[in-house]
Amino acid sequence: MSSQRTTRTRTIRLLAVTAGLAAAATLAVPSASAGTEQTYGAAQLATAADAVLAADVAGTAWHVDPAAGKVVVTADSTVSPAEIAKIKQRAGTNAGAIKVERTPGKFTKLISGGDAIYADGGWRCSLGFNVRDGAGAYYFLTAGHCTDGAGTWYANSSKTTVLGTTAGSSFPNNDYGLVRYTNSTITKSGSVGSVDITSAANATVGMSVTRRGSTTGTHSGSVTGLNATVNYGGGDIVYGMIRTNVCAEPGDSGGPLYSGSRAIGLTSGGSGNCSTGGTTFFQPVTEALSAYGVSVY
Repeated sequence: MSSQRTTRTRTIRLLAVTAGLAAAATLAVPSASAGTEQTYGAAQLATAADAVLAADVAGTAWHVDPAAGKVVVTADSTVSPAEIAKIKQRAGTNAGAIKVERTPGKFTKLISGGDAIYADGGWRCSLGFNVRDGAGAYYFLTAGHCTDGAGTWYANSSKTTVLGTTAGSSFPNNDYGLVRYTNSTITKSGSVGSVDITSAANATVGMSVTRRGSTTGTHSGSVTGLNATVNYGGGDIVYGMIRTNVCAEPGDSGGPLYSGSRAIGLTSGGSGNCSTGGTTFFQPVTEALSAYGVSVY
């Protein structure tokens, strides 16, 4: 991210998905009984996922993979073997349901559509999607960790061109925010770059997706998991995220994830970078649209 949040009462970590995790290496986790592969049902997988949450290890993200019958835990470089052992201990008899994947870098929130936007608090993020309500008023969506504590938004770093003011913000738990345009002279395009966005959709595993951000531009990849929980540390835990292998870096936070002409998500955070690759998580856009009663156009 080219600019970062200043310290407030609570330290706000840059949601700059230190984008692009390099290919994650899978660590073998002993099965519950030696020599056999135990099958875990939905209730056991849910219990194991709850155990990961209860372990409260910053730098981890997890989601249930029903097809594999596993809770996939992605651990960044800050997570120690002792912390992984803590997670497995919490899972108890369901420890064999946990599949651990290591990824380089550190999970961070990305701050830094896809066009740069500047908060009066001094940080930079990326515009997600332009939207409007039933009365025809114009807004844009971005990440909630971006709008958290922000009042006025600008189109330039010198803060001479006002865009609008924060109208809604949800973070942690969710990661979406809404800004209402107050500058009538600003062009409010319904596109992301040259791609016209005409609808919104839910992500599916294997879906081809593209992300655009103000730091790293446009990068593509695929959806690798759904309903992921990410623990950024300091109590900042988000739920229901889309997991992808698309890279991102600081300043890309809030930027759009899309598939063809369909809006899919808003950049939340992750690890890695766009030189070596990475794992990035996105807030589903359909949830934000529903929460604020707005739509893409």
